[in-house]
Amino acid sequence: MTATDTAVGYVPPPYPYDRLDEVAKIAAAVPGGAIDLSIGTPCDPPPANVVAALSAVPNEAMGYPASIGSLGLRQAFARWADRRLGATVDVAKEIAACVGTKEFVATTPQYLKLRTPSRDTVLYPAISYPTYEMGAILAQCRAVPYLTLADISPEDAARALCLWVNSPSNPTGELVDLGEAAAWGRARDVPVLSDECYAEFTWNGPPRTILEHGTQGVLAVHSLSKRDNFAGARVGFYAGDPEIVHYLREVRKHAGFMVPGPVQSAAILALDDDAHVEAQRARYLGRLKRMQQVLAACGLEAPLPDGGFYLWTPIPDGDAWAAAKVLAERAGIISSPGEFYGAAGSAFLRIAVVQPDELIELAAKRVGIA
Repeated sequence: MTATDTAVGYVPPPYPYDRLDEVAKIAAAVPGGAIDLSIGTPCDPPPANVVAALSAVPNEAMGYPASIGSLGLRQAFARWADRRLGATVDVAKEIAACVGTKEFVATTPQYLKLRTPSRDTVLYPAISYPTYEMGAILAQCRAVPYLTLADISPEDAARALCLWVNSPSNPTGELVDLGEAAAWGRARDVPVLSDECYAEFTWNGPPRTILEHGTQGVLAVHSLSKRDNFAGARVGFYAGDPEIVHYLREVRKHAGFMVPGPVQSAAILALDDDAHVEAQRARYLGRLKRMQQVLAACGLEAPLPDGGFYLWTPIPDGDAWAAAKVLAERAGIISSPGEFYGAAGSAFLRIAVVQPDELIELAAKRVGIA
């Protein structure tokens, strides 16, 4: 079934994580209950002053907020990009807010299709977050995965509305050569959309952004969900090519996308504070290393990723669903089979180390390494 099958209309596929019911039941039967490491939902609290700011805002913040984000919020985004990523963006022309980045990933192909109707293809990593493919489908475009840029055919490149890259990658933790991606897009007049929401959790070297290589023809997409444990607030931003940013600002204004005023005020505080991010980095790195030990006790060897907070775990016999059930039985862990992230990932499990340290230690105790 595809988005263009008009005989019966489009039927959305099951949401990937809704398929985990059997694994979840096995894990829940373990004394002490399930430890859900299937979804990358941060569990640690955001800074207390950020939470307090949600209810301590001036009355004017309760009206309709600017779709592009307040000047203060855009300035905070720009300060953060300069301080943490070494990238300079023009607050007036090259940056705008979005309501978290998942909606941006899912809707932007629709708007780019309106902008360039002669093109109909969305290129995205073959092992990746499912919403890149879904965004293409919702835009009634061809969703074409690639393993490397060299794999993309000239025909697909000529039809491309955009190329998605994700660094650090969800689920693999891979760091993409963002300079190469920017050059590829500019040479072919294809906008490159760089999803960088795990940048603060880069373990191999400093955080990277495609904006280091200039803004022409590219957008960087960032979120406070992971950096600040602020996923429920739904706030992020996109920055880059001024013409593309202007176009998306105008379209999104008509669509009514607005980050709530109180959330914008809280986000400014979060973006200007790096201490809580450094503490979170230490937590995630410790959990990744501890969970490596848990998996090893179950006969699974998971390399430490270059970035992100997932262990992308190869399954020796290739049966990820069977491995997920074994992990649920032995450790009470709910994990995600790699096929959720594309057929090329079917022989892997993704483990998200997002639960509190005491639950990670409970898993360790269950497999005998406490």
